Amino acid sequence: MLRYAAGVPAIVLLILVSVVYGHRITDDFLRLPSNHSPEIDESKDGDDDSVGTKWAVLIAGSKGYYNYRHQADVCHAYQVLKKGGLKDENIVVFMYDDIAYNKDNPRHGVIINSPHGENVYAGIPKDYTGKNVTVNNFLAAILGNKKAITGGSGKVVNSGPNDHIFIFYADHGGAGVVGMPNNPFLYADELMDTLKKKHASRGYKSLVFYLEACESGSMFEGILPEGLDIYATTASNSVESSWGTYCPGDVPSPPPEYDTCLGDMYSVAWMEDSERHNLQTETLRHQYELVRSRASSGDSYYGSHVMQFGDLKLSKDMLYLYMGSNPANENYTFVNENSLRPIFGKAVNQRDADLVHFWEKFRKAPEGSTSKMEAQKRFVETMSHRVHLDHSMKLVGKLLFGMEKGPEVLHTIRPSGQPLVDDWKCLRTLVRTFETHCGSLNQYGMKHMRSIANICNAGITSEQMAEASSQACPSIPSSPWSSLHTGFSA
Repeated sequence: MLRYAAGVPAIVLLILVSVVYGHRITDDFLRLPSNHSPEIDESKDGDDDSVGTKWAVLIAGSKGYYNYRHQADVCHAYQVLKKGGLKDENIVVFMYDDIAYNKDNPRHGVIINSPHGENVYAGIPKDYTGKNVTVNNFLAAILGNKKAITGGSGKVVNSGPNDHIFIFYADHGGAGVVGMPNNPFLYADELMDTLKKKHASRGYKSLVFYLEACESGSMFEGILPEGLDIYATTASNSVESSWGTYCPGDVPSPPPEYDTCLGDMYSVAWMEDSERHNLQTETLRHQYELVRSRASSGDSYYGSHVMQFGDLKLSKDMLYLYMGSNPANENYTFVNENSLRPIFGKAVNQRDADLVHFWEKFRKAPEGSTSKMEAQKRFVETMSHRVHLDHSMKLVGKLLFGMEKGPEVLHTIRPSGQPLVDDWKCLRTLVRTFETHCGSLNQYGMKHMRSIANICNAGITSEQMAEASSQACPSIPSSPWSSLHTGFSA
């Protein structure tokens, strides 16, 4: 481990140049052609269901000021729904709530989601905060199962067969998982099991799910069947990153006193679109197409492929069925030609937004100050954790499959339409086995979930994984990112 610690400064300089000046950081970034929308008959308007209740679940799955954007996204989403007429009793909010009054926040008690945006924190219901933002509570809230809730307000989605549900999730992600501020991660199979149970209980007429995370397409690809009356869109396909926006150095950039990204590209796109349009005349498909165009950034490196899954026939529904409609926009008729399509400039890979924050703090701090030394320390710790995880996973692959075949197995991508893994229980077991010996994957290490899934698909047992992991990691690192401090992801 000493040789890696000694090499960190050189790596740090490389990463600094890459992040700050917009050059590519990783060499395993894979772009796929975006999926073309199947032809959908829009000769009929979406169903006008004025009987059912509109429900929403909003969740930010991260914590820490360097993840400001996720809670800002969720607070902004609440304001969109509130202006659309949804009642607080029908909106369930999950957020760690460590941003508004954080010592690093230049505007005490205020959260913004764009450079000139209003305070989106105002009036936000704090249903589940801090230690109560968990997988268990999130899934129980969707199911309307109050008995399974631990802590928080106890508010759940107590919906019926005529109701419409909107779920928005913003966080870090990896293949088959999205994060939580309190471990474990949320795995795709348990999310799918919950949605199937909700459908079987006749708990909704239709459900729309918007998901902001890296590799978010993998949460639905190959496992969300048609026939559940669920329509989902994701910020990226199953193998690529999603992107932060309104970041330091971006155009437009946040106010100069901010040293973190204010929002995420996909999330900001759908919310800013919703705020401008009359949602009684805009369909889910219209919004999908606009968000897809905006998030692709002209198909440049700084962008992702927004995807759609499930019952695509629901995409003809008007947005107001799920988000309500702001009376102030009722005179605005939706047409493609006058749609809001601002151009994002340079963006930040979600997995590198924390580095941007620590670098900005280091850059701005006075020479010789405690704050400058602390920012440098956090940056080096973060980079050391990344180097350790990348090296450990690569070594595990070589120990299991050999020097040549190891990298090939770890980087295998299944054909489009197939689920990530055949045995989700195996995936959880091997994740925990790896973390026991090598430390927590945490938000950056989610990038290795596909490699562990591939190890499962290759038939490796937990005993074999334990032996390889123990050889790759003779000791568990004691950094703040270690599983000794953060717990296990599975």
